Amino acid sequence: MRHSLPLTPQFYVTAPQPCPYLADRMERKLFTALQGDEADALNDSLSKQGFRRSQNVLYRPSCADCNACLSARIKVADFAPSRSQRRVIKRNRHLVRTASSPWATEAQFALFRDYLDSRHATGGMADMDLFEFAAMVEETPIRTRLIEYRDPTVGDDRSDTYEGLRGVCLTDILDDGLSMVYSFFAPELMKNSLGTYVILDHVEIARELGLPYVYLGYWVPGSEKMGYKARFKGVEVYRDGAWEVLQDTGDYSNELNPISVDPIAEQVARIVLPGGQR
Repeated sequence: MRHSLPLTPQFYVTAPQPCPYLADRMERKLFTALQGDEADALNDSLSKQGFRRSQNVLYRPSCADCNACLSARIKVADFAPSRSQRRVIKRNRHLVRTASSPWATEAQFALFRDYLDSRHATGGMADMDLFEFAAMVEETPIRTRLIEYRDPTVGDDRSDTYEGLRGVCLTDILDDGLSMVYSFFAPELMKNSLGTYVILDHVEIARELGLPYVYLGYWVPGSEKMGYKARFKGVEVYRDGAWEVLQDTGDYSNELNPISVDPIAEQVARIVLPGGQR
């Protein structure tokens, strides 16, 4: 019997599990498979509606009693670096950026492991091995690039485990911007704010490509680890079905304890698919 992909995406909900951003809360995700000839169009459409990609899946938080995860993006035309961000650019301007197809290497994995062990030792990715890392990087049905940042002064140093590699970002190319799927960097360079620099450089890449947005993932009011995303000028968040300029961060406290959350069926009914269909 011959099987074919469904004509329209099918949406599902995960079982509740501990929230990675807010203590003593449970999260669940609304998700769909990303596959077939229309994968790029589906990713473009759903990214504009607060979804994120993980390998061959698109997902969006859909918690039973919380709306705190707000998809965030930088509007390139409205962005200007702050004084501290200009210092970050200056500290890291010696790094050389290269872009390549998504193909995992041992140097990337060594850097990734050191990054996790230093900053996210108890997180959900803490036990990832080389094969799982390769799947995260390589399993993509859409236009994806690996953006690497190297220090040319140590590239030939055989004692350097990372082969001069200092930062990596897995980046999707959307029809209206760049989506930073996952980034990591040498933990000893945290004082150089390399994570901030990678975002700043993606704004520059988007500007070079004529793309209006850089998608950052989720900003979560009340989560210290996500707070840095609010420090970029021109940030917008996806709230109540529309993008809006990020206001005073205190204005979003109600999202932590909303009066009500729409049922899953209603959320799915409002999703706009490629071509404008629902």
